[in-house]
Amino acid sequence: MQTNNFSNLNEFLKGWSSNDKYFEMLGLMASLSKLFSENDVPYLDYRLTENLFCKYYNAINDARSCTAYDARFSNLGIGIKTFILKNNASTEKIAEFNKLRPYIANLKGKELACKLAEFRNQRMQFADDTFNISESQYHIVGRSSGLLRVFNVPYERINIENICNIKDKDNSFSFEDDKNFYSFNRSKTVLMKRFVVPENYRDVAVDILSDPLILLEKLLTDKPDKIYNPIVKGYDYVILPLYSTKQKGELSEKSGLNQWNAGGRLRNVNEVYIPVPVKIHQLYPDFFPPKDQPFELQLPDGKKLSAKICQANGKALMSNPNSDLGEWLLRKILKKKEGSLVTKFDLDTFGFDSIMVVNTHRVNEAGLKIFRLEFTENQNNFQEFIK
Repeated sequence: MQTNNFSNLNEFLKGWSSNDKYFEMLGLMASLSKLFSENDVPYLDYRLTENLFCKYYNAINDARSCTAYDARFSNLGIGIKTFILKNNASTEKIAEFNKLRPYIANLKGKELACKLAEFRNQRMQFADDTFNISESQYHIVGRSSGLLRVFNVPYERINIENICNIKDKDNSFSFEDDKNFYSFNRSKTVLMKRFVVPENYRDVAVDILSDPLILLEKLLTDKPDKIYNPIVKGYDYVILPLYSTKQKGELSEKSGLNQWNAGGRLRNVNEVYIPVPVKIHQLYPDFFPPKDQPFELQLPDGKKLSAKICQANGKALMSNPNSDLGEWLLRKILKKKEGSLVTKFDLDTFGFDSIMVVNTHRVNEAGLKIFRLEFTENQNNFQEFIK
């Protein structure tokens, strides 16, 4: 397998097209299109594209996180998209603001365009801060009749000062900045961007198999043993809500991310904890180490914290010192000023409301279990998790 160690955007743009194995696998998977469609345009699931990219470019896979990037090379963030191309262009979803609907429902014209741009740029800044990203790029797999057209385009913030050509109609809304065209679907609260194929691209011819099931039958015949390892909830990961499960998605003013605001004693301005609902301990009592036993917690940017389960009934995941987690989450990620409460609006703005804690099933040099923290969204994720 060809691997890459792209340290910056320039290296990626110079070397991406030479990874023959990646393009071969794209073509092979697209050849199975008749499992899903009778169209002559190859079918390729976007999750599959993300996994192929990360595997064959040896990139860090961030597709499960609710951030702006799907893959990473060091400080380079990559957004990966798969869609149908028509006339070498397509307008595609880049952000959804459903939870922010109340804040944009009555806006029109330039005020709406600027607010959408502000929300979009904040999401990108959140991802940059989370992973220490300094450069970014879109990697696109465009699906056309008989082929895949693969290319890269800049991943840019919306230039609010240069917003122009605003068209605000009953059923449509669009605007431009100095580089890109954007449209907004009011009913779905989805922001779209027009992607245009640049001069530099690589085509992958796709020979769609007439009966791909024959190939899969042969695979099972040749390899009857188990060929996949599913991720098991409660063993490989748990989901912890950052909001209060007792307050309909709101955040408590004196606990959790606002623990620094609790009374009883003098507290550090960065003191926080991630709530661990009692249901997690009841369903998966062996996931975390015992109360007050330290473990290693890896943040998305690679930083390592000492952490433990503590407080009554093991209701809190805290760092040691307990200000380390808050300094990262409150100041670097959420950009909260000291003394300012974290609210549901803050989480909605950045697009996450829960934490996924992943058990790496490894230990560090000190023999402590290693867990990894990832952001996730949608309150239903936690409700489905504990069913």
